[in-house]
Amino acid sequence: MEVLSSRLLLRPSDPTRSRAFYGDVLGLAVYREFGPPEHPGVVFFLGNGLLELSGQSDAVPRGLVLWVQVRDVAAEHARLRAAGVPVLRSPQVEPWGLVEMWIEDPDGIRIVLVEIPADHPLRRDQR
Repeated sequence: MEVLSSRLLLRPSDPTRSRAFYGDVLGLAVYREFGPPEHPGVVFFLGNGLLELSGQSDAVPRGLVLWVQVRDVAAEHARLRAAGVPVLRSPQVEPWGLVEMWIEDPDGIRIVLVEIPADHPLRRDQR
């Protein structure tokens, strides 16, 4: 298989609310918008991946977690709390050395925000 592109597809229960959460609250940049103006789909940049919100569903994906690396988890913690985003778990250093914080989107999809400290092995070439 030759993969040319990929993206994660979400079918939110309330597309307008989810577009506002991912675009306005999290601040993800828009890659493209498509579809009719009354029911638009939107694709957000998600680091080196893409996140598409399109359609609508009452079924929430089970077991889905978005892993999002950020530069400064503490700054995002303060910013998101000020924006009223419920924090499921405040930033903490995990046994594997990453700083992680957990939130969820309006449909309950869990999102882990991850900071890789400067001295972590993932930052250094181990060859």
